[in-house]
Amino acid sequence: MKKLVFLLFVVNAIIANAQQQYKTDKNIHYYDENTNNQDAYINSQCTLDIYFPENQKDFATIIWFHGGGLTKGEKKIPKALMNKGFAVVGVEYRLSPKVSAPSYIEDAAAAVSWVFKNIEKYGGNKKLIFISGHSAGAYLGTIITMDKSYLAKYNIDPMEIAGLISFSGQVITHFTIRKEQGIKSTQPSIDKYAPINFVRAETPPILLITGDREMELLGRYEENAYFLRMMKLNNNKNSRLFELQGFNHSGMAEPAFPLLINEVETISKNIRENK
Repeated sequence: MKKLVFLLFVVNAIIANAQQQYKTDKNIHYYDENTNNQDAYINSQCTLDIYFPENQKDFATIIWFHGGGLTKGEKKIPKALMNKGFAVVGVEYRLSPKVSAPSYIEDAAAAVSWVFKNIEKYGGNKKLIFISGHSAGAYLGTIITMDKSYLAKYNIDPMEIAGLISFSGQVITHFTIRKEQGIKSTQPSIDKYAPINFVRAETPPILLITGDREMELLGRYEENAYFLRMMKLNNNKNSRLFELQGFNHSGMAEPAFPLLINEVETISKNIRENK
C-alpha cells in the first residue's frame, strides 16, 4: 500500500510539473544603469535570462554559468533543467581576451547579486538559490563561492548560497587566466584566482562532479579530488565528489544534470523543513 501511495505521489508530481506554465524573461542587465552606460562591452554582454514557473511561490533557483574556457560560449537555459518546478538563470559574462581576470569573475558575482535582489519578485525563495555551471562556468561559480570578497561587495555571504554544484570546474587557477599571465595550460599554478586557495571549514554544500579521470581535460578529476581532500583536512563536512566513469569533459554534463536536480530537491526540502 505504501509503495502504491508513493507511486501515485510521484506520478502526480510529474503531471503537475508538466502542466505548470513557464515564462522566460530575456536579456536582463544585471549591472546598474550607470555601469552599463560607462562600459559598452558590459552593456552588450552582461545580461541574463530567467526561466521561471508562473504563478508559483517559494521555488528554488539555479544560476547556470556556461562553459567555453572563459573565451567563448553564451548564456543558456539547459533543457535538462526545464519543467522541473524551479527557476533557471542563464548568465552571459565578459570574455577573454577582450577582458582579463578578474572581470568575468566580477560579472559572475554581479549576476548572483541580481538574483538575490530580484528573485522574490518572481516568486522564488531567496534561501533556495543554487549556483552551477560546466567547466569555465563551474570555475566562476566556485571562485565566487570560495573567495568571499567578490560577493562581499554586494553584502552577500557565500553561506547564503543554498548549494554549489560544479560540473568539471577548475579549482586551481583557470588555464585562461594562466595564459593571460604567460603560463602554459600544462603548468599548474595556484594564486588568488584559484578556488583551492580559499579552502575552509564553513561553506555551503558543495557537490563536485567530473568525468572519467582517464578521459577528462588536463587532470580535472585529480585537481577536484585534491580540492576535496584539502577541504576535509580543513574540517569541511559539506563537500562531495562524484566521478562519472566513461564520460569525457564535454560528455559528462548530461549525466550530471540528474545529480544536480537531486541535489537541489534534497537541499531545498531540508531548508524548508528546518526554517
